[in-house]
Amino acid sequence: MSAQLPHAALIARDLIRCPSVTPAEGGALAFLEQLLGQAGFKVDRVIFKDEDTPDVENLFATIGSGKPHFVFAGHTDVVPAGNAADWRHSPFEGEVSDGILYGRGAVDMKGGIASFAAAALEFVGARGADFGGTISFLITGDEEGPAVNGTVKLLDWAEKQGHVFDACIVGEPTNPNALGDAIKVGRRGSLSGIVTVNGVQGHAAYPHLANNPIPGLMRLMSALDAVEFDRGNERFEPSNLEIVTFDVANPAFNVIPARAQARFNIRFNDEWTLDTLKAKITATLEEAAVDGLDWTLEFRRDCSESFLTKDDTLIGALSDAVEASTGRRPELSTGGGTSDARFIKNYCPVVEFGLVGQTMHKVDECTKVADLDHLAKIYRVFLDSYFAVKA
Repeated sequence: MSAQLPHAALIARDLIRCPSVTPAEGGALAFLEQLLGQAGFKVDRVIFKDEDTPDVENLFATIGSGKPHFVFAGHTDVVPAGNAADWRHSPFEGEVSDGILYGRGAVDMKGGIASFAAAALEFVGARGADFGGTISFLITGDEEGPAVNGTVKLLDWAEKQGHVFDACIVGEPTNPNALGDAIKVGRRGSLSGIVTVNGVQGHAAYPHLANNPIPGLMRLMSALDAVEFDRGNERFEPSNLEIVTFDVANPAFNVIPARAQARFNIRFNDEWTLDTLKAKITATLEEAAVDGLDWTLEFRRDCSESFLTKDDTLIGALSDAVEASTGRRPELSTGGGTSDARFIKNYCPVVEFGLVGQTMHKVDECTKVADLDHLAKIYRVFLDSYFAVKA
């Protein structure tokens, strides 16, 4: 069966067999180093460290010289498989059944990496290393984790090595139903926060000797939940705030807790910046707080601004490649969550295009073998077009 698989599916299968659950490298980067090194890429594997976060290994590979300098970006780390017994096919075996490749990371996003690796190897094999520009791979092991020791630091490292990028495709699964549905040309920003209300612990039968923090926290979070931040625009969906936890760490029925805490996340469009959004949230909470309420607000550091890519050459070449292969023009989308594109946009124009995302992070995550091959062909058509246009 293996010999009958297209190149992209073979690469994806071998990557899935590497148990690279964040932050473990799991052999995935070692596999890519060997694969790309044998094709003439210069490969660096770089480890980054930071306080209170795990060390993470990353990979940067490059071939060619001069401009334009195009980058494929992605991550080999995956979320945990959960209970392996719940899977019909082992999460780290890369099994193929009825034309479907199963395994953790098949969609998000070892399949995308496999497809652009197959495309780049075919492109370089046909054109040689002197193809009129540079192709690089920017691969992290920290996208599904804190995102502190991954792409953001690898980009800074690459810049210090003298690399200046002209454009990038991130191989995240962008298509909702079928290959060719959508290209992500931007993303809403993300901001998370923690609201804490302090009280006085006591017996539920003697409330006058305690101070219950829960009603105060409910008042604050209700005020946040009631805010209509905006109604969206022609570029983005409306901004939305979601309360994701409400915790008191209290298993007892007869104890008033000393502290109550809630967490929230906002996905916001380009009508806001991080600064204006933080100011809005702070003002809303201050207005809702009653006199004497002991409360605090903490914003998480893993936040990101919204962005919109407007590079006509990049978007046009990829859209043309998708249309030539699938017969339909992809939607230019800004929906969904965040990705490492939020870091890359500070260095060059970036879009996202990959597999169908219906099974990402699910039990029995999978992708069609035909889609892997099809995606590789789209990437190959794009490379031919991009370097021809830019030459």
